[in-house]
Amino acid sequence: MTSRMWRLGWLGLDTTPVEGVVGGNANPLRTAAVSPLSEAGLRRVLLVLCGTEITSWGVLVYAFPVLAPAISADTGWSVAMLTAGFSVCQITAALTGVAVGRWLDRWGPRPVMTAGSLLAVPALLGVASATTPAWYFVAWIVAGLATSGVLYQPAFAALTRWWGPRRVTALTAVTLVAGLASTVFAPLTAVLNAHLDWRTTYVVLAVILGLITIPAHALGLRGAWPRAAQTEARHGDPGAVARSRAFIALAAAMSLGAFAIYAVVINLVPLLIERGMSTGLAAIALGLGGVGQVCGRLGYGRLVNSTAAHTRTAVVIAAGAATTGLLAVIPGPAALLIAAAMLAGAARGVFTLLQATAISDRWGAAQFGRLNGMLSAPVLVAIALAPWGGAALAEVFGGYSVVFAVLAGLAAFAALLSLASMPPDP
Repeated sequence: MTSRMWRLGWLGLDTTPVEGVVGGNANPLRTAAVSPLSEAGLRRVLLVLCGTEITSWGVLVYAFPVLAPAISADTGWSVAMLTAGFSVCQITAALTGVAVGRWLDRWGPRPVMTAGSLLAVPALLGVASATTPAWYFVAWIVAGLATSGVLYQPAFAALTRWWGPRRVTALTAVTLVAGLASTVFAPLTAVLNAHLDWRTTYVVLAVILGLITIPAHALGLRGAWPRAAQTEARHGDPGAVARSRAFIALAAAMSLGAFAIYAVVINLVPLLIERGMSTGLAAIALGLGGVGQVCGRLGYGRLVNSTAAHTRTAVVIAAGAATTGLLAVIPGPAALLIAAAMLAGAARGVFTLLQATAISDRWGAAQFGRLNGMLSAPVLVAIALAPWGGAALAEVFGGYSVVFAVLAGLAAFAALLSLASMPPDP
């Protein structure tokens, strides 16, 4: 291995050099996509996105659940209403995802992610200064527009197009780092809120986000954006792809799987409390699920190397079904429930990478932005509805054990549906 070769082989990922990217004699089958960036450029993009994704997720997503009780206490607005505003943010991001995907394919991630960062700052300042529910909701709608330009969708597009056949290496690295966003920003938000009111805390977080992500996106994502002809192109027009049976099956499977998997996250603590665990211990179990999420992503490269796209989609979603089912039926003890929570976290972690690679694994990278936006829209809506859906089901069934059994069945159906998600050979 030469000094210029930057590998992540310890992750179990395929980092074989690609001709025209880092030098060396590549397998001809691996030269379908040649990046215009040098090895140093690829490394710069990866490091930039690691830093901006952990910051964006931490400020735009994980700060809210920490601050929600303080916002409710200060304003008198219910936590349910506050959460509805946050869900509107996620739904807005989902609905704008297709347009963002087109912009990514045309102009690349630099202008899109820089604009998203610029918009995120006044959006958060709007949340911080909200004095009426209408103002609060409008601020979160603007935050949703910003979110669509700074979170995973544009980052995945950047890494998929620039890193080409080595994209799994880069995607895994970014999601591993971003997976620590709650670990970093939830405690930071709590510390800030202990010394400042929630409004000032959001102002400080907005400043942090702006200072880190705006210059990083504007300066760190420079470089030629590969034209569609330079990237892997399969199966033709994206509109025709989106109408195909394989794409519809994939979108339905991923959306149902996402709803089930993310409803588990939000409703895990109530389930564990129902099983006799204290709130503190249930919170620890939820945190250890995050550790499982990071560990699960470490093995994704080996899964990619050993399975076809539709097979690993079914395997990953089925793993989510199985772990959810375990949580539904295991009465205790606490250690066994925590172990099941960690396994559920591992399945959730792999699901993120599955979503990142689902399009490129089937249809190549040429129209990744647009197709990934079309796929992400229903998936993000499902994720946004998952917290409410799980709680609503618990009210209907009178407890969380039945809810988790229903979610396991839903994920199992999604896994079967995903088997029809492989397009025919072009």
